[in-house]
Amino acid sequence: MRGTPRTRRIPRPALGVLIGVTALFTAGALATPAGAAPEPGPSPARVHSVPASAQQQARDFWTPERMRSAVPLDLLDADARSTDAAPRAGRPATVAPTAPTAGTADVGPAAFPNGGGAWTGGGAVVNTAGRVFFTYQGRTASCSGNAVTSANKSTVITAGHCVKLEGAWHTDWVFVPGYHDGQAPHGRWTATKTLSTPQWTASEDINYDVGAAVVAPLDGQRLTDVVGGQGLAFNTGYNLRMYAFGFPAAAPYDGQKFIYCSGTTNRDFLLSNDHGMGCDMTGGSSGGPWFTQFNEATGTGLQSSVNSFKYNFLPNRMYGPYFGADAQNLYQAAQSS
Repeated sequence: MRGTPRTRRIPRPALGVLIGVTALFTAGALATPAGAAPEPGPSPARVHSVPASAQQQARDFWTPERMRSAVPLDLLDADARSTDAAPRAGRPATVAPTAPTAGTADVGPAAFPNGGGAWTGGGAVVNTAGRVFFTYQGRTASCSGNAVTSANKSTVITAGHCVKLEGAWHTDWVFVPGYHDGQAPHGRWTATKTLSTPQWTASEDINYDVGAAVVAPLDGQRLTDVVGGQGLAFNTGYNLRMYAFGFPAAAPYDGQKFIYCSGTTNRDFLLSNDHGMGCDMTGGSSGGPWFTQFNEATGTGLQSSVNSFKYNFLPNRMYGPYFGADAQNLYQAAQSS
């Protein structure tokens, strides 16, 4: 999948290249506690369950060598369907970050804005964020993802195309928080379920390119007890200061380093209702988290989007879906699983 980018035809007035920014083929003011009921209206999230035997197979499958050689899932090659309808809105709501059992070190200030540099400070984000690995159409592939506060302490948020694409759910799905240089310092966490919004599942609508996974306990512990969980924010509005993170694996990156972008976002005025940010991350960063209210001193924030796509004529600008009522409903379905 490396090499010449492949395009997806979009049945709308303009055409664009969708770039999955993770790997494979590359806040609101009202607090909502984990487990609160979602806003009424959105359709139920779509869920794919993974048998126990397949979970163990996935954990064994992803050796350091396979992780290093996984192709970034970033260039979507099927027709994308976007709509003119804005994502369903709801009341602004936030979920607070949670600290891991062992705690994390504080970090120093980072550059803002930043178009795609190595995150060197540390903090909670280096443990909650990680690479996602899976098999897609018989090929080993990768994306990015992030552990979030949840009732089940086992929820990962990523992009919709990082759990399902072209009508098929990915297999051998694992999350590796804190990944670096082929290493899994906190283990390989296998999915028991993968989920996406109904709009992505049905028609791959880029406005709803949001996915989630529920991961099995590892060595008797649950995910966020080990690595912590970032907060979330829904219905935040646009034009915000945000930070984006991921593991880009297409040139000039190699998937082995943790990269971030930061800047003030704007609303896409072309083919989607997504947030847009200046960012040169490439394939493999798809599904990596975007944060509002990000605290550089602690590496914590409120996840409000994920790396999703780029236009071929705007290679240095990343887009991420708006977390509205359907994204909130997806989160509630995942944390309740």
